[in-house]
Amino acid sequence: MDQAVNSDPVNAADSGRQRWRNWIGFWLLGLCNNFAYVVMLSAAHDILQKQESHNTTTPTPAPNGTNTEISKSSRYDCSPVSTAAVLLADILPTLLIKFTAPFYIHRVPYGFRVLVCFFTAVVSFLMVSFSSTILMSIFGVVFASISSGLGELSFLSLSVFFSRDVLSGWGSGTGAAGVAGALLYSAFTQAGLTPQVTLWIMLVVPVILAVSYFFLLVFPSSFPQWRRHEDGHSASRVINSQERRPLIEEEADTDEDTETTQEEQEDKHIRPLSFTDKIYIMKGLLKFIIPLGVVYFAEYFINQGLLELLYFPDSHLSHAEQYRWYQTLYQIGVFASRTSLVCFKIRKIFLMSLLQCLNAVLLAFAVYYQFLPNPWVVFIIVLYEGLLGGAAYVNTFFFIREEVRETHSSNSFI
Repeated sequence: MDQAVNSDPVNAADSGRQRWRNWIGFWLLGLCNNFAYVVMLSAAHDILQKQESHNTTTPTPAPNGTNTEISKSSRYDCSPVSTAAVLLADILPTLLIKFTAPFYIHRVPYGFRVLVCFFTAVVSFLMVSFSSTILMSIFGVVFASISSGLGELSFLSLSVFFSRDVLSGWGSGTGAAGVAGALLYSAFTQAGLTPQVTLWIMLVVPVILAVSYFFLLVFPSSFPQWRRHEDGHSASRVINSQERRPLIEEEADTDEDTETTQEEQEDKHIRPLSFTDKIYIMKGLLKFIIPLGVVYFAEYFINQGLLELLYFPDSHLSHAEQYRWYQTLYQIGVFASRTSLVCFKIRKIFLMSLLQCLNAVLLAFAVYYQFLPNPWVVFIIVLYEGLLGGAAYVNTFFFIREEVRETHSSNSFI
């Protein structure tokens, strides 16, 4: 269905402008929705380092100029609390929302969902920037995760009210969020701004999200902005049915009967899915979801469990700078591979999960045996890791959509 579920009759020029506005709107929504999530992962080392400096006293230097506390604790320069703690706070709330929301989210109006996304994103930046304890910082990251998880499933289901090309805008925006979030955070801190000031500057991002949704998107007149989705959906079908009727009634009863039959079939086709239907669909998608889950498990194990330990003291980059650029290059790889769908498609997701696991094993050995000569080798591996992760995501999404569309059409997003 190339046309939107609901569309008002407008002339071609207005329709073209609306399509561009909606495409740009979804691009900005994708960018802003994932931005806080990416920034929190990029800032993980700085968040923990800040709390460590607040909560500990400066150790007494040994006669040879080294820290006695560090020298007797570990051969690795890492935080007492792993950056994986930030990962868990950034992932688990989103995961919980995505697992449970399909069974209740349709009862929450879209306008209210977006306001929740806006306020939780603002709270996340403020809590992390003003935090004085690790627990407060973790709660700030949790708010960023809630904003990102709720926003992603809401905006994907919102796309069925617009032409299909808004999905490409959304996908491009989410990919750009990875590069923009990691690159801007690294650039601002590298330029001398403190992580706290950097997070204050990024408060503009939730504002852009709200403006893009409420003022940039051109909604159909029957869109259920502040009503429950199922109420708005039934109303929209009545209006849509009327819009499909010819302007001049003709005596061709056969054509009218055919049109009515098509509408009845379409009504049956887009009926709301029952709980049993959703469980059945989920079982059929496990062949895509499990390999994607393995890919993300391996790369999050790398990004938040291993990269902090891959520190090269002889480099001109500090430990924090090395970690930030690891995250930035990973996001660049993700963005590049998410745009690869127009060039080629990879159905064998399990192959990418295998390659990602090999990356994890290689870097785990590198951490333990410390055989890599400099951070530039890690930069290349992390870029490759991002390429695998982004390709797995975009191809999984594509083939899930293709498979579901054969029997369930766009209701799989609702």
